[in-house]
Amino acid sequence: MLDPAAYAPGTVLEPGEPLVSGEVVLDEFVAARTAWSAVVRAGDVLTIVDVGANQSGDCLIYSAENTAERYSVPDTIVGNGNVYLDTGSVLYSTEGRPLATVVGNEIARQDTIGGACSKESNTLRYGHHTFAEHGCRESFLSEASRYGLGVRDLTSNINWFMNVPVEPDGSLGIVDGMSAPGKRVAIRAERDVLVLVSNCPQMNNPCNDFNPTPLRMVVTRPGGAA
Repeated sequence: MLDPAAYAPGTVLEPGEPLVSGEVVLDEFVAARTAWSAVVRAGDVLTIVDVGANQSGDCLIYSAENTAERYSVPDTIVGNGNVYLDTGSVLYSTEGRPLATVVGNEIARQDTIGGACSKESNTLRYGHHTFAEHGCRESFLSEASRYGLGVRDLTSNINWFMNVPVEPDGSLGIVDGMSAPGKRVAIRAERDVLVLVSNCPQMNNPCNDFNPTPLRMVVTRPGGAA
């Protein structure tokens, strides 16, 4: 998975390390174009490493106790007074309660307004020839089914490491990323949460430099053994 020869020429892979020290309770790589999920316990910190640079990690977060309560884009934007996420941003639920907090971030801004790609949006944006290509929506559905979740449970998401500027006319751009190999973001769970991540399979815009690469997911328990 971390063989640079498996990706575009010149690809640099940097696995990085957790942003917050402590006992490592989970450490997994997410292969390019696949999905990942885990329950992160209250107080634990999930570090997401952009191993190959500009690899969007589309992310959904649910209360592990009651998945009907899940990440809310509008509550998070209003609660933080910003359309972008950065260190200190609180990730609010549909009930207006904190699910997690960004406790470390190594790029200028993290997106939560760009949404997730899908077979339908690919066809609309890039042409019917892309319909056979799965998107993050399909990855979410496949991973969510492991927990009894379906279409009605998908909501707007976070796009870690994706660059979605708001243009002067108010439209959103999907442009070259601002990340680099080994850049990280870390969130602390404020309660037990179910985290779903689609390692974006998009091949038709520059969000991942047309070169999907792995992500690394490390959960640490602060105060435990390093």
